[in-house]
Amino acid sequence: MTDPMIVGWSHTRFGKSDAPDTCALMAEAIPAALDHAGISAADVDGIFTGVFNNGFSAQDFQGALAGMAVPDLAQVPATRYENACATGSAALYGAMDFIAAGRGRIALVIGAEKMTATPTAEVGDILLGASFCAEEAGIDAGFAGLFGQITASYFQRYGDRSRELAMIAAKNHANGMSNPYAHMQKDLGVDFCDTISDRNPRVAGPLRRSDCSLISDGAAVLVLADADMATTMRRAVAFRARSHANDPMALSRRDVLEFRAARSAWAQALDQAGLTLDDLSLVETHDCFTIAEMLEYEAMGLAEPGQGHRVIRDGITHRDGRLPVNLSGGLKSKGHPIGATGVSQHVMAAMQLCDDAGQMQLPNARLAGVFNMGGAAVTSYVSIMERVK
Repeated sequence: MTDPMIVGWSHTRFGKSDAPDTCALMAEAIPAALDHAGISAADVDGIFTGVFNNGFSAQDFQGALAGMAVPDLAQVPATRYENACATGSAALYGAMDFIAAGRGRIALVIGAEKMTATPTAEVGDILLGASFCAEEAGIDAGFAGLFGQITASYFQRYGDRSRELAMIAAKNHANGMSNPYAHMQKDLGVDFCDTISDRNPRVAGPLRRSDCSLISDGAAVLVLADADMATTMRRAVAFRARSHANDPMALSRRDVLEFRAARSAWAQALDQAGLTLDDLSLVETHDCFTIAEMLEYEAMGLAEPGQGHRVIRDGITHRDGRLPVNLSGGLKSKGHPIGATGVSQHVMAAMQLCDDAGQMQLPNARLAGVFNMGGAAVTSYVSIMERVK
């Protein structure tokens, strides 16, 4: 069994979109991806759609919306995936399994979400559906409140790292300045991110607004082809490894600061690829909150538990560091339309590997890692990618 390869993609601008719904976002993104791959709708054997929804729209059954957005796709088998904030990666891995199993040769992976039409207070409640509601539904401030508790626990165990969280936010916003698809293209600076103000209020626990990812609309699309077909196409980005790990959903049943599923997924992927972190050129990681990126430094092996602050302090994950992280600006600057995020991360990595990232481009990018998680590190996906054509 050989994993398929990425042969094309598209990406809308993330932010507050004039598109009224996910169907309109798909209509914007799908034709561009087909054109980029040099194929037509008639060539597509399966559609794999990632949309979280959970109340953002009354319209569900969103796997079928691709056929409404692009009528020539209406008779192609389509399935909708949902796996919290890892919804996009779930759809991608489903499409890869479909091709690897020999059920089709070309698949379309769509990630989309329309969030900004929903009042902010309702957004928090909708996202809290990705927690274990039987125990965690009453957390104030929605998912920010949940990660605020995680941050407070981290500070209690390892010391106050507010300044380092501000450094992570500032790094990602600086990177986002070079990303034409980013929701917020503004270099905020460390001091702004580290200061409570009217423009940067405290949101939950130690977390400030600048520690939290953005409520965004957007869509991203990947085109996959089997290995034989990919060699005949314009470009091909292969997966050296991909892994998926889970942890119990309830915070009460684990030490969330371990990010155990993330740690396991990274270890599995690196072992499968026969690589170490030192072999990677860059990583796109899931910075839904700045504390998440710091914990992910520890989970991927850049630092021991409680020492993630040293990674950002030492500049390791800066653009000119040993392992640049979130050259796209990450969720923090690029935005976080839930269903689109995992697909977007893989698009950003593929762009780097194909020397197609514009001002974001890292010279000589050869191997890229992608980490996408759902919930509070409940479900974790790691991909390691390289260009082969």
